[in-house]
Amino acid sequence: MSKPASPIDPRLRVAPTLESERRKKRDAALRSQDEMIAEHLASAWRSGELQAAPSFGKPMPEMEGWSETPGEFRLPFKILKNAGVAPPELGLFHERARLREAIAACADPAQRLALQTRLSELEQVIALRLEGMRVSGKL
Repeated sequence: MSKPASPIDPRLRVAPTLESERRKKRDAALRSQDEMIAEHLASAWRSGELQAAPSFGKPMPEMEGWSETPGEFRLPFKILKNAGVAPPELGLFHERARLREAIAACADPAQRLALQTRLSELEQVIALRLEGMRVSGKL
């Protein structure tokens, strides 16, 4: 009788080892960075530097729009903001505001009608996107 073939290719057994070594190095680097941060904070605490800060013992100021943002979007939006990238929905809201301003300033009835049509279409896109997020549980 022949021995059943192993479901794992022997050539692939090396890759998890290399990956685990990379992971161990990365984790060690993160631990050492965390330890450096903790050491710096402990030093600042001992020297009284932290207690001298005007915001010491007070809650952090709330970012603009934080309380209006649904909880599940706060962290992703903050990451995007810190990276300098705006969420796509924000662009739609800005475009809607521009269209409303253009409609208010428009004197030509034909152009106003075209702008109102575009605004109506855009509001439908926004409503559908928000509804899709609500139904999928993302909002």
